Amino acid sequence: MELIINITYALLTVGGLGISFGILLAFASKILEVKKDERISRIEEILPGLNCGACGFAGCVSYAEAIVGADAALTLCSAGGEETAAGLARIMGRQIEVSMEKKVTQVHCRGGKTSAKYEYQYSGIKDCNAIYPLYGGNKVCKWGCLGLGSCISVCPVDAIDYDEENLVWVDKEKCIGCGNCIAVCPTGVMQFVPYKADVIVACNSKDKGPVVKKYCKVGCIGCMICEKQSPEGGFIVDSFLARIDYNATGERENAKKKCPPKCIITNYK
Repeated sequence: MELIINITYALLTVGGLGISFGILLAFASKILEVKKDERISRIEEILPGLNCGACGFAGCVSYAEAIVGADAALTLCSAGGEETAAGLARIMGRQIEVSMEKKVTQVHCRGGKTSAKYEYQYSGIKDCNAIYPLYGGNKVCKWGCLGLGSCISVCPVDAIDYDEENLVWVDKEKCIGCGNCIAVCPTGVMQFVPYKADVIVACNSKDKGPVVKKYCKVGCIGCMICEKQSPEGGFIVDSFLARIDYNATGERENAKKKCPPKCIITNYK
């Protein structure tokens, strides 16, 4: 009987202490609570919530906290664009001039199995960063797309996939410009272009023309015909590779038509 009484007493004592400590903790949490700035919640509501990291922060919540607590720039969310930046300005009561040109990424290479030469057969992990340490990949061209889809796996909005030619391509209507694919690509073939870009130079090789001709049918040979055919189109040939200054407003269609390897292509999709 005495044992039962002792056990009951112990249980009641422990239970009472637990309840007391629970009340004290709840009371302390209320007193010590750091109230969240309501602006952070409002900012979180208008951010895309993709946590893509394009803003330079770990995710949308971290960016929201940085805006309120550290005066982070309001134009860092490429996924949200001008509309989101304007909304952030309203919440924060800041005056900003919003002129965010939407940029998307694109694959600057169309060299595939039917147009480019390969040095060896690869049957390892399907990842560009797995094959790249093996002599820069299995293509003779060391500048082009390796085609193993590292960019596809890191895209947060499924904007990158294989097209009808089984080549990696970005759907510019889905792309949010986060740049994750650029960061993961080992050859630098993923590059930003303006959303409004009508054409791109689908090549990344800086080898001389005669060398390019030996390993790729659709590689830029640095012939400068694009500069001559569309002089106001912003074409610039540097290091044997044509690039486009999209600030130029001239026509580019003639350059596209006359390009010998047909590496100037429409930025479709």
